[in-house]
Amino acid sequence: MVWKLMLASAVGMAVKTMPIATAAPRPLIAASSDAMEMEPAPIEPSWILAGDPKARLALHSRAHDDAATTAIWDCTAGTFRWYFGWDETVMILEGEVHVTAEDGTERTLKAGDIGYFAGNTWATWHIETYVRKIAFCRKKFPVPVTIAYRLRDMLRSSPRGGLAA
Repeated sequence: MVWKLMLASAVGMAVKTMPIATAAPRPLIAASSDAMEMEPAPIEPSWILAGDPKARLALHSRAHDDAATTAIWDCTAGTFRWYFGWDETVMILEGEVHVTAEDGTERTLKAGDIGYFAGNTWATWHIETYVRKIAFCRKKFPVPVTIAYRLRDMLRSSPRGGLAA
């Protein structure tokens, strides 16, 4: 009982000292991909395997909790390794890229194609002329949060409806 009171006290104090968000998240962010201002986004020089690829980026939006972003990215010809620190789903808008994943899987993504790259992985990108993509990036949840979500999903999908039904 004493531990519960101490925990409740600590949680209460933490909540009181947390800053209150002053700006509400914007419910809609929209822009033409052609009108977004592209900024230089140099590729790490040690990752470049061939050519002189020049990359640019325009951030479209960032989630209120900073766990997700959406951006437009483009790049000129070259070959380089790329580290995906976040989970990333891409849709190729223009041009094409030849991708080789860590496991040796090869795929050419061209305009209209969608690809997913798991966070904490590498891939080799070979761009013959030019590629432009939209990138949807999401940070991975910490392991305890992931376990909690999986447990919740298991409870929701149990035949009796589980605790969350």
